[in-house]
Amino acid sequence: MKLYIQIDNGTSKHTLTATLYDNSSSHALVELLQKGELTIDMHDYGNFEKVGSLQTSLPRNDTQITTEPGDIILYQGNQITIYYDTNSWNFTLLGKIDGITKAELKKILGKGNVTAVLSINTLD
Repeated sequence: MKLYIQIDNGTSKHTLTATLYDNSSSHALVELLQKGELTIDMHDYGNFEKVGSLQTSLPRNDTQITTEPGDIILYQGNQITIYYDTNSWNFTLLGKIDGITKAELKKILGKGNVTAVLSINTLD
């Protein structure tokens, strides 16, 4: 299943496509998005990710992993994170942004806060 993410970094908008993994967390996210798109205000954390609240909890499938740029992670069941660098922790992998480099992703996400719109339908 594909996930569409529109990132507004305050100066430009970019639409990214991600491939979701086959787990109960991703299935619950898709179920949530079948009701409509979700807008998440995201802030930078640790100089390696953008994180924002889902305002609801999804099932967790945490495993010890080292993230890669483009990983979409469920953190603590109620936070969505988009990684533009690496970090090791117990996380739930939701998906991976398709065909993007670390440098491209870092440029799109910028240095400050961003707004991300998540959808299972294409975004304009």
